[in-house]
Amino acid sequence: MKKWAFIVLTVTALLALIGCSEKEDKLADDALQKVSVVLDWTPNTNHTGLYVAKELGYFEEQGLDVEIIMPGEAGADQLVASGKAEFGVSYQEGITQARVQDVPLVSIAAIIQHNTSGFASIASKGITSPKDFEGKTYGGWGAPLEQAVLQSLMQTEDADINKLDIVNAGDLDFFTMMQKDIDFAWIYYAWTGIEAELRGEQINMLYLTDYSEQLDYYTPVLATNEKMIENNPDTVKAFVAAAAKGYEYAIEHPSEAADILLEAAPDLDKELVHKSQEWLADKYQDDAAQWGEQKLSVWENYANWMSSNQVLEGEFNAEQAFTNDFLPKKEKN
Repeated sequence: MKKWAFIVLTVTALLALIGCSEKEDKLADDALQKVSVVLDWTPNTNHTGLYVAKELGYFEEQGLDVEIIMPGEAGADQLVASGKAEFGVSYQEGITQARVQDVPLVSIAAIIQHNTSGFASIASKGITSPKDFEGKTYGGWGAPLEQAVLQSLMQTEDADINKLDIVNAGDLDFFTMMQKDIDFAWIYYAWTGIEAELRGEQINMLYLTDYSEQLDYYTPVLATNEKMIENNPDTVKAFVAAAAKGYEYAIEHPSEAADILLEAAPDLDKELVHKSQEWLADKYQDDAAQWGEQKLSVWENYANWMSSNQVLEGEFNAEQAFTNDFLPKKEKN
């Protein structure tokens, strides 16, 4: 009887301990502030720092329970501006357009310091400069901005945009377009360019930044809305601090960071993710004093370019479009 009484008491004590532990875990979960960050596209290496911050507990360290969600039919900018998501992945061009329409989006960190996009073509097409756009077909998504960028590049070599055929290719990917009657498209080298390398496809890449400093804008960025900044500045600061730590980890440990992204998005091609992550590692921060830093001159220069090329109508206040205030304070050497 004593033996059974001891066993009963022991089991009862263990159950009590388990119950206390579960209550403590629940209280710990409840103590975390739930927020969401909506991606601009399906998961890729632009987003790795967010997945790292979630997987390695950086968000939890800051008191946040962060859900990473897909944009769906409503884009990231729309969800963030309306308050349906606290944070999102956006672009300088989108925020600039939004601000002149009184949409209260604010960029809180540059994910990549310099514009890594440009016009790509299969090498056999012979497109090695904007002059070669003449007589060719460009496949895009139908935005007025595209024609302005194309014209801007072509003007540097006295090329005539009227000799370029611009078609709306919709959701077709670069490689599908190249199999059709399309000669070149706008891509991010970090993903599509790396994929071309892995496919053994020789491509010619004309980076926007090679032709205009004004086109060296921040793409992508992390964004929130003015209400979050006004009403929940501590939450914004916590989110940016954790994201910064995540991207800094990806800079220092690209292979491990790639594995974290693959675990979260297992349908991605493993080799592509690892090669892309390696290529981007030194691009995230590049020549900035710290990851995420943004410059007023970059925001002003691009807005001026947009205005002079008739793709921006209205008054734009660059100082209200972005902030570095929530970046972690770095000790100066």
